[in-house]
Formats: sequence, structure tokens, C-alpha cells
Amino acid sequence: MPFDLVIAAQIFGDPAPVLGARRCSVSLCGLEAGLVTMAGGIPIGAPRGIDALDNVETIVVPGLADVEAPVASAALEALRKADARGARIVSICTGACILAAAGLLHGRRAATHWAHADRLAARYPSVLVDPRVLYVDDGRILTSAGMAAGIDLCLHIVRTDWGMDVANVIARAMVVAPHREGGQAQFITRAIPADDTRGLADTRAWALTHLTEALTIPMLATHANISVRHFVRRFRDETGAAPLRWLQAQRVRFAQQLPHATDLSISRLAEQSGLGSAATLRTHFQRVVGTTPLAYRRTFRAGWTERSTPRALERGRASCHTTRNVPFGDDTTRR
Repeated sequence: MPFDLVIAAQIFGDPAPVLGARRCSVSLCGLEAGLVTMAGGIPIGAPRGIDALDNVETIVVPGLADVEAPVASAALEALRKADARGARIVSICTGACILAAAGLLHGRRAATHWAHADRLAARYPSVLVDPRVLYVDDGRILTSAGMAAGIDLCLHIVRTDWGMDVANVIARAMVVAPHREGGQAQFITRAIPADDTRGLADTRAWALTHLTEALTIPMLATHANISVRHFVRRFRDETGAAPLRWLQAQRVRFAQQLPHATDLSISRLAEQSGLGSAATLRTHFQRVVGTTPLAYRRTFRAGWTERSTPRALERGRASCHTTRNVPFGDDTTRR
């Protein structure tokens, strides 16, 4: 994936040192030196072959366009050797599939694009796949979620190696947030199944038009014209979730749309989305989206400023990145 590749080149490959930081030497390699055809037919020249991995400090592996495609044994062996000598190895997006194929994620926590998380977990049961976070830092092995989360991970590496100020300068030059709140659950779309042959699509559609009401399982079962016990079983079969948990998630999804166009208070937002109270909204919003309502509003509507990022979040080495109990305005939870 060319975007994944360019992320690392852009963040680590600036020829000018930033705020006195040590200059990086960035090199691109393929199995052999020469042109490599990326996704979309884009040719990129790799000046070095796979032996370039023998003596570098950090290796960044971009994602695969086809996660089912076999990975060259020479590449896997080179990664194993680099890991054995203590190199830091980073994957972006579905690059985690390559690290897993090399055996580098065995027993480790890892991130990848949410659309491929289940596949990665099923294929490599020993990998602890976390589909909600933007990235995972597990010491010398670091993995990011889909595409743009590679920016978050690379900036995290810069913060770790050279400090927050350097990361902020690079982020400012790229016009991106130096530190994003939340996890990739913010970007997952869970649509209602189009296939209504299993019987409950109409009831789910009806529930979406009555989210502000105090819906109960008996009410939903009545609408579906089946018994409560049968309704609950079929609902789980079709959606993978319990009816009331599904309802809460849909109310959160509805609440996600409201902040874009309004300046509703959190309490009012909770009322209009059917979640009742601000505390209930915060609880379910954090569970479903992985961040707080106000942090989500700020990210998707108001943009970001350097001042808006809590300094505490930019210090140290985190095991993963997802918002957990960070205060924003009146949207305060406990640490």
C-alpha cells in the first residue's frame, strides 16, 4: 500500500533535523533492488534489496493490498533475523499480517485494520488482536490499525525517541493531529443487514425510528410477531449482539451524528439519542466508540489545535492508544 509506505518516509525521512533531533537515514528496500509495483499499479523504486534489513535500527513494514497473498520466505526470514538481533519492527495497517506470518506476534498484543482483525485473529490464534485501538506498542514490536493510524504510530515513535516537541513540529508541518483521542472503533460502520430473509430486519429498522422511546425486548418481539425467547435467539444469530446492547449501540451511533451539526450539551444530546442521562451517554459512547462524546465532537467537527492535546497523554511509552478516562470540559470521567 503506497500510502503506508509514504507515511514512514514523510515522518522519518525529512532531510532537515527538527529542534536539534538526530537526523534519520531512511532507505527503501524490496526483495531485490528495482521497481516495486504497489497497489493501484503505482511503481516505486527500491534502491536496496532485502539485505538492507541486516543492520538497521527500525524496520517499517507497510500493509498488504491482498492479505491472502503469500509473503516471500526471504522477507519473513529477514524479519526474523532482524528481530533476533534486537531491531525495532513496525507494521502499518495490514502489515501486521506479515509480522504474524514471520512469527513475530506470537503471544503479543497487536493492531491491524478493523476490517481484517477477525481474519488475523482466526489465522493466528496466538496473536492477541485488539480491533479497537489505533496502535499497540509492545516494546520492540509496534503495530498500527488502518492506514492513517500509521501516522499516529510513527508520531508516537518520534515522541518516544525525540520527545513531544519534535513530534508536534512534524505533525504541524503535516497538518495532522499530534495525538488523536479514541480508537479505530470511531470509524467502524455497522450497517443493518440488507438481507431480511432471516426475519428481523424490519424490526431493527422500526427500532431505529423509535430510539428515543423506552423500547423493551417484549416490545420488539411483539413487533416481530414471535415469542421473546425466540426473538432473543434469532436476534443474536443475525446481529451477534443481545437486543438491548444492540439498541444502546444504535443510540450511540445516532448521537455520533448529532454533534456534527449542533451545539447540544451532553445532557441534551443524551435525551435526543434516547440514552437518557449524560452519564449513560458517556458510558455507552466510551464502550462503543472508544472515546468520549466531547472528544469525538472535537475531532470530527472542530478539528484540533496544539493546545487541545493534554500534555500528559504525550509523555512516556504507552502499551496501546485508545482514550481511557481523559477529561474534556464537562465530559469528565475518572482516571
